[in-house]
Amino acid sequence: MKTEKESQDTSGFKSSVKLDSSSILELFHDGIKDIYWAENHIVKSLPKMINAATSEELKAALTDHLDVTINQVSRLEQVFELQGKKKQAKKCDALEGIAKEGEGIIEDTMEGTSTRDIGIIMASQKVENYEICAYKGLIKLSNALGLSAISELLMQSLLEEQESDELLASIADKELAAPVI
Repeated sequence: MKTEKESQDTSGFKSSVKLDSSSILELFHDGIKDIYWAENHIVKSLPKMINAATSEELKAALTDHLDVTINQVSRLEQVFELQGKKKQAKKCDALEGIAKEGEGIIEDTMEGTSTRDIGIIMASQKVENYEICAYKGLIKLSNALGLSAISELLMQSLLEEQESDELLASIADKELAAPVI
């Protein structure tokens, strides 16, 4: 089924764009598989970050986010069920790279320092921002496809990711406000 949507580009000219709902649905399913892999990878990676962190506040925030991420995996499994699809992950090269970068920060910073904690926060915020972008895109697609129940599930995860990003930013602000020795 093809539909036409009128769009306006930055030059002010109107153009007609054809949207193929079957292609949009395929893009949506691909995105769900991608974020499913990403969330599962985060579940495996977060314990390393927790163990490497020095600040009790950071450890607690990462530990809480691990629980949230486990729930997000379950929520994505509900998305598969609602679509009548089997759970399937598709390797997310972007998140794999961001996770490797985080591991490199741990290797390259001194244990027990606020420098390492700030590096962990920076790496974690990169992950959060990837997830925020992914969920926003998936919500747009699910809305376009009329999948309101799925949109609601994805919105819960988006709000959790945004909250986590804000919490990490506030912890970084505290770490950076501490006197440098």
